[in-house]
Amino acid sequence: MIPKKNTPIHWHYFIALENDISQFSRFLEIAESNFSSYSIELGRILFAAASEVDVIAKKYCQKLENSCAADNIGNYKTIITKHHPDFNAIKVHLPRFGLTLTPWNKWRTDTQPLWWRAYTRVKYERHEHFAEANLKNALNAVAALYVLQIFLYRREAEAGELTPNPQLFLIGETPTLDATTGNHEKGLIYNFVSAGDEG
Repeated sequence: MIPKKNTPIHWHYFIALENDISQFSRFLEIAESNFSSYSIELGRILFAAASEVDVIAKKYCQKLENSCAADNIGNYKTIITKHHPDFNAIKVHLPRFGLTLTPWNKWRTDTQPLWWRAYTRVKYERHEHFAEANLKNALNAVAALYVLQIFLYRREAEAGELTPNPQLFLIGETPTLDATTGNHEKGLIYNFVSAGDEG
């Protein structure tokens, strides 16, 4: 019998979006000089990532406060930053492309991150704001989803059980490889103190 651990389905969705970005990089270099480039495919990635952020943020808020009824980005900010005051400072690296993103940095002062504002504008006023379906917003939306996933699945992240590993995105310092999981692919172990957790 082969031992099997079930990885949360939401994690696989993030990995699929990350793979979409990797495939897209064959046609447009993932570089700051291309951040304003926009397309239907980048719009699709932005939509998919931001919609999943909405789902994951709601689940995480309910996990933090069982009776909460958070249902919008403003509510999510209130609850998450109450429990994690430095959430807005978490950095996501893309070592392959030499980029560092801080997808939640607008939560220092504003309710909506720039990529979220772009998502709603492109969703409801596409004819005026389609240029906001750009590389910068798509990357930040996927990075924001990654951050939320790590917090939602904190136990699994600390135990090195979130596999497969991301190939492009990395939170915080280089995590250590777990040599004890027995999985074909060793899971990354996330250190929450270095990832911007309140401790």
